[in-house]
Amino acid sequence: MAEFLELDDFFRRLWPPPADPFRCVAKLAGEEFRRVKTRRTFRVELAGRGFFVKHHSGVGWGEIFKNLLMFKRPVLSALDEHRALQKLHTLGVPTMTSAACGCRGKNPARLESFLITCELADMVDLEKLTAGWKTAPPPLQLRRDLLRAVADSAGKMHRGGVNHRDCYLCHYLTPRQGEEFGKTVYVIDLHRAQIRDKVPHHYLVKDLAGLCFSSFDAGLTKREALRFIRLYTGNPLKRELRLNAALWSEVLKTAQRLYFKEYRRQAPELP
Repeated sequence: MAEFLELDDFFRRLWPPPADPFRCVAKLAGEEFRRVKTRRTFRVELAGRGFFVKHHSGVGWGEIFKNLLMFKRPVLSALDEHRALQKLHTLGVPTMTSAACGCRGKNPARLESFLITCELADMVDLEKLTAGWKTAPPPLQLRRDLLRAVADSAGKMHRGGVNHRDCYLCHYLTPRQGEEFGKTVYVIDLHRAQIRDKVPHHYLVKDLAGLCFSSFDAGLTKREALRFIRLYTGNPLKRELRLNAALWSEVLKTAQRLYFKEYRRQAPELP
């Protein structure tokens, strides 16, 4: 790869030639949300607007070989997430909006890249929103709205050939107030997302099990799980369970294993 650069109107005005957007991003600083050896994520305000910045400095050959030995495709740059966002927009899946993205370098282990997304303001993630619902259930309509919104988002994403790889309730946001509260969810953090013609079975189970796992402590019921299956697939429930019972059984068992691994106790039974 030589160089990829895509800026929206705001950043073209902010960094006109001969400015180097890569150097401009490297100089940005703000509230940090994540920092690892080769990547940092932080929030900035520019000209009164909020943005989230992901700046990658190259994963290194060690990380590449480690992933290849585990039969995983390594994430080399921010370009993967940019492409995933563009794909989700074409599928009609609410998500972040990419405002600027760049990638340069020829050595795959030393690619410099960045992704800047417009801030999704005044949102709450579904993990925080649903915390405590098991003992203090919310209005039934809110539960139904969220179930439909998440099922619609995941269904469109998977049918469109995108798998998330970190598909948990914490990576879904809904507005804290207003008409969209509970009715619209935005999927975020697509750093590891993959795009294919069809999502492989392994990654389909991984995404769906992640959603199930993170719903256990929200008081997920058997009826809600079945409603999710119907809404996610768009198929009549009896037909779906007749054709794909093995898939949904595997999803549940994988979610239960995840729960035990995380909390060292059995997942709650679905009432």
